[in-house]
Amino acid sequence: MAAVRHVRPARKRWWRLRRNPLRRPSYLVEAWLLLAVWTLALLAAVAAGLGAAGAIERDSAGLRAERHSVRAVLTKDAESGTSSVDGVGDARAWATVRWTAADGTPRTGVTRVAAASRAGSTTRIWLDAQDRLVPEPAGVGQARFQAVVLGTLAGVTVAGVVLLTGSGMCTLLDRRRLVQWDTEWARVDRQWGGKTR
Repeated sequence: MAAVRHVRPARKRWWRLRRNPLRRPSYLVEAWLLLAVWTLALLAAVAAGLGAAGAIERDSAGLRAERHSVRAVLTKDAESGTSSVDGVGDARAWATVRWTAADGTPRTGVTRVAAASRAGSTTRIWLDAQDRLVPEPAGVGQARFQAVVLGTLAGVTVAGVVLLTGSGMCTLLDRRRLVQWDTEWARVDRQWGGKTR
């Protein structure tokens, strides 16, 4: 018995652009609209993603440039009751530390240190240009990872907004076509004496 071969119908991907006496002008408008929406979504996603990633990397580089680290001495034991786990799995706690500012004056402040730190031990702290305690800036690898994640998120969000807008416009075209069909059916129904409904 000969094998039956399934024949696929001709591709209908570009049917809105083909000449056809039944094609309405709105189908051609919809085809160009879809092409424009997908192109705009792609370009906007790339631009938003690269823009967001670049801004995050510049911001991180700026923070690394304006912050500097110094050694500080713990004045009290770390408060183990407030310890928590950071992203790297290192237990951290709040502690009061003392350091010498650039002008030679002694300063104190509260920062996060290793949970097992005791009074008199040293730790590294980060200061801004005014010698105020600030969080440690993200390293180059961390900043790059954040830039990739947030850039991707920005690109996907922008593309989603563009595609949703395009989908809404296509829905409006569909509604307009339905109204036109109803109008035409009503006209045909009158011509045929009310036998089409």
